[in-house]
Amino acid sequence: MASPNSLTAPQPLIRARGLTKRFGSFTAVDAVDFDVAPGEAFGFLGPNGAGKTSTMRMIGTVSPVSDGTLTVFGLDPARHGAAIRARLGVVPQADMLDEELSVIENLLIFGRYFGLPWKESRRRAVELLEFVQLTERADDRVEPLSGGMKRRLVIARALVNEPDLLLLDEPTTGLDPQARHLVWDRLYRLKRRGVTLCLTTHYMDEAEQLCDRLVVMDKARIVAEGTPRELIERFVTREVLELRLHQDDDVAPGADVPAEARREPGSGDGARLEEMLTGLAERVERLPDRVLVYTTDGDATAAAAYERGLRPASVLVRRSTLEDVFLRLTGRSLVE
Repeated sequence: MASPNSLTAPQPLIRARGLTKRFGSFTAVDAVDFDVAPGEAFGFLGPNGAGKTSTMRMIGTVSPVSDGTLTVFGLDPARHGAAIRARLGVVPQADMLDEELSVIENLLIFGRYFGLPWKESRRRAVELLEFVQLTERADDRVEPLSGGMKRRLVIARALVNEPDLLLLDEPTTGLDPQARHLVWDRLYRLKRRGVTLCLTTHYMDEAEQLCDRLVVMDKARIVAEGTPRELIERFVTREVLELRLHQDDDVAPGADVPAEARREPGSGDGARLEEMLTGLAERVERLPDRVLVYTTDGDATAAAAYERGLRPASVLVRRSTLEDVFLRLTGRSLVE
């Protein structure tokens, strides 16, 4: 007999178990597990080459699964690709618009790909142009449009078939802040209508704004999963104290260094600074231009460090963000 919870819990819209993608001897996605619930916004974060786009391409049924299991709408992409694609909207990294056609013609042609009658295709095109605030540019050619306008047109195009699931690969890359916020607003409205969003992004503030849950991928594997707030609470402290450094010594003469933290002379650059911070924070990270001090109370930590004789060029206290989590889990080195 089914349990009460099993009768009420919705089935995942996307379900992956041991999902793997190989290209010859190279493993792009290595046995990942995740579920995406109907109506939620789910994000994939990770550095370049982590496996995000390869995962999205498998969900979009344009790249076959190498191993493991994947279902979308409860269907197997290998056997029911056409049925899945009919219910998908896809916003790829590259816009791939027909720049010789007008704005509205791009939508009309795309509607015909889904077998919509011309009259219905035009009705949807007019509604979508209003939705993405491009009505006044309907008859303009695409080529001279700004990057933000083109991106909004790509989102409109992805909605022509009224999809249940919208896949967005880096939806706001290269946009100015105003255009990004407009795209965020439109995606939020889609989510309120019940459209499930699945996106990759390099913008941590975007992930915090849009995602109900997310996974962090690194080297083809999932290294963390949760809501943005859960990940911040799990991997970093509540606040970060940023200390910008002088070129010379940042420690006042006669500073009070805790006995247990004192080092031998000549122990290396930055030793005195680290001594000043011993016992004041959960973690200290030294960068070329500043020191990050992870603490529950940045103001109190800054005051305590000043009393010990620390004299940085500037002090900033900020709340911890998803970017701190991302860098903690994936590192600061570039991966090509």
